[in-house]
Amino acid sequence: MPKILLNDGIDSLAAEALKSSGFVIDTKHYDGGELLEQVATVEALTVRSATKVTKDVINAAKNLKIIVRGGVGIDNIDVAYAESKGIAVRNTPAASSTSVAELALGLMFAISRAIPAANASMKSGEWDKKTFSKGIELEGKVLGIIGLGRIGTRLAEKAGSMGMTVIMGYDKFPEKVKVKGFQMRELDDVFAESDIISVHVPKAASEPALIGPMELAKMKDGVILINTARGGVIDEDALLLALNSGKVYGAGLDVWVGEPKPRRDLVEHPRVVALPHIGAQTLEAQGRVGDEVAEILKDFFHK
Repeated sequence: MPKILLNDGIDSLAAEALKSSGFVIDTKHYDGGELLEQVATVEALTVRSATKVTKDVINAAKNLKIIVRGGVGIDNIDVAYAESKGIAVRNTPAASSTSVAELALGLMFAISRAIPAANASMKSGEWDKKTFSKGIELEGKVLGIIGLGRIGTRLAEKAGSMGMTVIMGYDKFPEKVKVKGFQMRELDDVFAESDIISVHVPKAASEPALIGPMELAKMKDGVILINTARGGVIDEDALLLALNSGKVYGAGLDVWVGEPKPRRDLVEHPRVVALPHIGAQTLEAQGRVGDEVAEILKDFFHK
């Protein structure tokens, strides 16, 4: 039976389902030379965000037939090179949409009410009510969503239901946007009119930042920025300058250019809520990801 390397792990129930279907599975994580050795022995490789499937990995995979990314983006896989070698590439785009959308909302609340800083203050024995007495309500605020795939759509639904004015902002494929009752706007309009901007677009390593100095200059003073998509979608140098000048009121960042060692000046900035790329890390999402990965592999090998 096919052997599968689940290099970034998988939900335990999904692992059992694969075993029950006759697959031989390896759930250990390998890096460097060990990964090259192990991938040579398998017919399928599954990854999350930790493993980079480079040309070297693909060249070492003598028997590999399919790579599955448990998640939305596939930018950590050299898709074109894999497909040129006859290796199929799949992902699980629907599984984590709700989890990431809810995290984006959570970051908005955290910034608008200074929840992390207020909590840290209380933990240190202080009762600093005055410092945290100038919060901001989300109801009535204009939310610009850049990228209206599954995650952006879920965020729009949730934000609209709690009273935010949602600009259904920029998307490369507006004809595919499924949410009704929201506006489609030009990107510059989203920059100019939004109180809060949340980005949900992919980014290849070779692409420039979607939001850099020019785009930040078009935004309202005191805008809040949320990035749960990919590190580098927002230019980190430009963001730091905008935070220091007050142009950006606060930023919620779950993704970073230098993962897993992001730049400390942004992580430690007092108006940044910093998270270690946990957008999809809920029990529910992990279960759905595992189920989707298992179904993809069973369909691929048993068709």
